[in-house]
Amino acid sequence: MPDDNAIRFAPKHVLVTGSAGFIGYHLCQLLLDQGMKVTGFDGMTDYYDVEIKHRRHSMLLQNPNFQAHEAMLEDGTVFFDLCADIRPDVIVHLAAQAGVRYSLENPRAYLDANIVGTFNVMEAAREHFCQHLLMASTSSVYGASTEMPFQEAGCTDTPLTFYAATKKATEVMAHSYAHLWKLPITMFRFFSVYGPWGRPDMALFKFVRATLNGEPIDLYNNGQMERDFTYVGDLVESIRLLIDAVPEAEKPDVDDGVSPVGPYRVVNIGNSQKVPLMDFVEEIEAALGKPATRNFMEMQKGDVPATWADATLLKDLTGFQPSTPVSTGVRKFVSWYKDYYGV
Repeated sequence: MPDDNAIRFAPKHVLVTGSAGFIGYHLCQLLLDQGMKVTGFDGMTDYYDVEIKHRRHSMLLQNPNFQAHEAMLEDGTVFFDLCADIRPDVIVHLAAQAGVRYSLENPRAYLDANIVGTFNVMEAAREHFCQHLLMASTSSVYGASTEMPFQEAGCTDTPLTFYAATKKATEVMAHSYAHLWKLPITMFRFFSVYGPWGRPDMALFKFVRATLNGEPIDLYNNGQMERDFTYVGDLVESIRLLIDAVPEAEKPDVDDGVSPVGPYRVVNIGNSQKVPLMDFVEEIEAALGKPATRNFMEMQKGDVPATWADATLLKDLTGFQPSTPVSTGVRKFVSWYKDYYGV
């Protein structure tokens, strides 16, 4: 059951950054389906095919309760002005420079988007009295930790990529703002999210595309990898429920993950299962009805052999546990992919 000690409220207007992104699109759609007013904010960067982002926004814009703004968060003026104008009840900050491997090639993009952009979001939330700020982090912050399943209170001092380091930095920045300004902030750590409308740089997308084209798929660490794959529908449902679970400070006798010095909390969102990469590949083959050609490779720099979420806190706070089987989620992605590309 959800934690009865959490503050709960029913927001009417939610601002979502990264609204044209994979997760942002699905979250906006869920909020709209529940009758909320949603304002989307996205920089439309060309890290991957911008046409997919425009398609996502165009579908959201079919709902009169959605409005979209396109600008870069690094230029805080536009975002500040927008927040001053609409005064959202809640901000969900999903915009970021994503991709673990791309951070090896272009680390400055992560510094600008993830740290400067996040700072601007926090400043706007503070200045305009946002009732709850929720921001995306990543399971990558657990880095070299081998204590699994990963728990929120576990060590995150050994990030292995600059991407993970920037996300760890935003968690620390957020904690300071929660303490200094009594701004309620929830950080959530994602675990290998997948599903329809996914990013082309993600493993599932690349594996499906390569297999359909008769090309090999690259499997790092000779395929000896395990991931806590989380279906995007479960992820956004978790976020939606966490919106209502506002962290409250000054409750030392309540074990709800809130910092003892401010209304700040970190929550894992994962399926709480380790799925071997080769099992994931077999599910793709089954969904496609076609075998994949495997190209086994050495471990890539900055990668980790396994991730595994302890999502106990999420369930305690919301009563919800991500549980979509990989077989189901992969089939849904393949169905979307074939429809979108006319395969």
